Amino acid sequence: MSPSLIEVRNNNLPAYAVFAAMLSAAGLPIYIHAPKYFVDEYGVSLVALGSVLFILRLLDVVQDPFFGRLSARLGRRRGFAISVACVVMALGMLGLFAVEPLVSPLVWFGLMLTLVFSAFSFLTINFYAQGVVTASSLGQFGHLRLARWRESGALFGVCIAAIAPLVFLYFIDAPFVGFAIGFAVLALVAGTMMRAEWAEGRGLKSASFQTVLQDPMARQLLIIAFINAAPVAVSSTLFLFFVETRLLASGMEGPLLLLFFLSAALSVPLWGESAERFGTKNTLMVSMTLAIVAFAFAIPLGAGDWVAFAFVCVASGAALGADLTLLPAIFAKRMAEISPAAAEGFGLWSFVSKFTLAFAAVLLLPALQLAGFESGSATNSEHALFALTLMYAAVPCILKIFALILLACTAVNEE
Repeated sequence: MSPSLIEVRNNNLPAYAVFAAMLSAAGLPIYIHAPKYFVDEYGVSLVALGSVLFILRLLDVVQDPFFGRLSARLGRRRGFAISVACVVMALGMLGLFAVEPLVSPLVWFGLMLTLVFSAFSFLTINFYAQGVVTASSLGQFGHLRLARWRESGALFGVCIAAIAPLVFLYFIDAPFVGFAIGFAVLALVAGTMMRAEWAEGRGLKSASFQTVLQDPMARQLLIIAFINAAPVAVSSTLFLFFVETRLLASGMEGPLLLLFFLSAALSVPLWGESAERFGTKNTLMVSMTLAIVAFAFAIPLGAGDWVAFAFVCVASGAALGADLTLLPAIFAKRMAEISPAAAEGFGLWSFVSKFTLAFAAVLLLPALQLAGFESGSATNSEHALFALTLMYAAVPCILKIFALILLACTAVNEE
């Protein structure tokens, strides 16, 4: 590949950061804000919300693989299809947070999230598959270089989306309306910046899922991704409940969320440099160990311990930066080796990554309710508070230990 084309590809990397920011703003923050918003605003039960989230993830069993195949076959129409998906996701977000439910709140919650999740799936699959095409042309450490741009953008997007409603609250009476409108604008900007990349990606190939799943390393990486993402899913789903009810630090949710995600974003370049010097696998194992220590430190925390919890946010956030950067880079490199530019592999990756969030929601939210936990209540029993602490801190700690052991037993090809 000519130096001039490599330079063009490098100049397009900021577009990956902005598009990743848009996707992340529609991903993790949904699990942070939406359940609590519908509980507080419309009185929907935690059990019902957890069930809907899980059912919608079952839809991904069918649609994510379908979107992978569809992406490979769209050819010249792929750019148009991606533009439509950006619009659909923006409309779904507006409907979720900026429009009064036109039917029962629970049904409306499900309908709007179907739009958001379906568009998110299609866009994520195309985005990561296109990343393989671009990274392969960036020379040595191309996958790590692109991953740093992509995941740094994603984490800054999460930072903004996580605290945006809390910031808007100081300026307008309907903070989630501002959040939804801001997201729609971001979707327009991100889609415009990535237009040239979709044109470059007309050569996406189709490969059977069997090709991916028959590869031992790819299969093991998908399992690691599921187990390793579960702690993030658990802690994200319960973060606001833990700060407000266990720590009794109402009003500190926004600053602590910002601290968590900002730590993740700022750590990405450091993890990338470490991976280039000491190896991706070794660096990822260090970050997992850091996460285990952080979650263990959170277990004994109680009312008024928000300062100590801030250190937990910094450490666990930094560990998240490695998780979101290094593991996708390892998987993308493997896809480039066994199935170059094939979107199906990222259909599987997208499904695994999102299913952990739904799995956490369907298990944890009903379990909390059964333990007698009430959101925002100052009279929760010790049993309910213990259950919250167990689910927020102890469960992720155990899951991370399993993920670390599995990664240690996996032979990763270093770039």
